[in-house]
Amino acid sequence: MRSKLLRNWGLKLCSFLIAAVLWLIVTNINDPVGTFRVYNVPVTIQNAELITNSGQVYEVLDHTDVIDVVTISAKRSIIDSLDESNIIAVADMSELTNLNTIAIKLSTNKYNDKLESIRGNIDNVKLNIEDEKTKTLPLRAVTIGAVKEGYMVGDITTEQNLIEITGPESVISQVKRATVTVNVSGFTSNIGTDSPIRLYDENDKIIDVDSIVKNISKVRVTVEILELKTLDIIWKSTGAPARGYMATGEIHTDRNSVTVAGRSKAIANLHSIEIPESVLDITGATESLEAVVDLTDYLPDGVVIAEEDFKGKVEVTVVVEPIVERVVALDVNRIQILNPPAGFKVEIDTEEDAYDITLSGLERDLDALNFEAIQASVDIAELMQSEGLSTMRPGNYTANLNFSLDDNAVTVKNVPGIRLIITEAEYE
Repeated sequence: MRSKLLRNWGLKLCSFLIAAVLWLIVTNINDPVGTFRVYNVPVTIQNAELITNSGQVYEVLDHTDVIDVVTISAKRSIIDSLDESNIIAVADMSELTNLNTIAIKLSTNKYNDKLESIRGNIDNVKLNIEDEKTKTLPLRAVTIGAVKEGYMVGDITTEQNLIEITGPESVISQVKRATVTVNVSGFTSNIGTDSPIRLYDENDKIIDVDSIVKNISKVRVTVEILELKTLDIIWKSTGAPARGYMATGEIHTDRNSVTVAGRSKAIANLHSIEIPESVLDITGATESLEAVVDLTDYLPDGVVIAEEDFKGKVEVTVVVEPIVERVVALDVNRIQILNPPAGFKVEIDTEEDAYDITLSGLERDLDALNFEAIQASVDIAELMQSEGLSTMRPGNYTANLNFSLDDNAVTVKNVPGIRLIITEAEYE
């Protein structure tokens, strides 16, 4: 059996090769019809100005301006010479139907008349057509993130402050604001950047549709970064109240410091805000002075208040109260004789046990004064000088009574003169 199979093997092989060649020749001569598929073929819309020139805009619906699959039937020789660049798909706006659809026409840019067929999986471009609307919006710049601790965001400026958008009325009417955003995380110096403009609806949702045309898509934004510093506020008053009134020395305010911001050079040597005395002038006042002081008036150029809920206005009260008088008795025995002359005896010439003295001052100071601590004295050296005496002589004199008070805010009014009898001392 094996010998029969191997007999004339060369003749058999030659017959096989001749049959294969004959099949190829027959195939090429007959050129059978085959198919060719192209995917994602874009549709060109012609005569679009028929819509746009009438003040309307159109929007392609359901991505029908792209054909998912185009199938071509043709002889193999034709198919082998075509590729996706030869496929043409057009929709002519002049053929727009009442349903806002346009028939898609498919062809090839060569051998088109030799095709058996060409078809796509969709036949029409679907459109939404409506009136065109233009709106102008102010540009708002915002920041996200946090600058480095000890710094804050200052002024934010944009090269342009308006944007014009055009598109379908239904879409444009939804746009409520235009915003550019700059990330300031970790910055300590000014930022300059080109930021994209985003559109938002009333619910702060981004509107990003191809049908909206912007006159600008980006804008240059400059963000000022300022250094923070806390300053003491120094309050002073000037002037004298009306007769019978006195300033207590108290200045009441709910703020004695403030945090400011500025460029590092502007605040490097700034340690306090000193309010001029003339701002709190109590000249002729018969009651406490109440004033509102705007701290921003006393800040250097380039330095601003850096507290979110504080605009710089501070209520200040300079306390002024009436002067009161109080009469107290000064025991004669508490009057000291200072610098008595040698060889003389000094006595106070009075039949009373005490002198009435009038103390003057603020009621609070009088209440706090320890009357027992009042020191009263007569200085004989001072008396001799006022009398023009180089040596003491016996006689009757009237001397000044001096007082020493713990509280300098209290004074003695109508100081009485003290009569003295000075005699030569007798020695036993």
